[in-house]
Amino acid sequence: MKTEISMEMILLLAALLFVMGIAGVIIRKNIIFMLLSIEVMLNASGLAFVAAGSHWGQPDGQVMFVFILAMAAAEVSVGLALILQIYHQHKSLDIDNLKEMKG
Repeated sequence: MKTEISMEMILLLAALLFVMGIAGVIIRKNIIFMLLSIEVMLNASGLAFVAAGSHWGQPDGQVMFVFILAMAAAEVSVGLALILQIYHQHKSLDIDNLKEMKG
């Protein structure tokens, strides 16, 4: 028995993941968790592209997902380099502590 999941359910899941990512960026105080939340948001948008491409029978969604993965990899490499520099200078990754140090 073949079970198909509707496009609406997949897009609802993508929207839920995107909202969870936004909430993680807004609520979390640790820079690493904020970076992880941005990754969740990027994966949610990739899921939406793949679902739309599958619905219309076009490979464009998968191509866009490959671009999103490349952008996420670049974001992680630059983000982690910045996080290491911030930790090296301030010995903390808490946003509130970094705001207080700014003065």
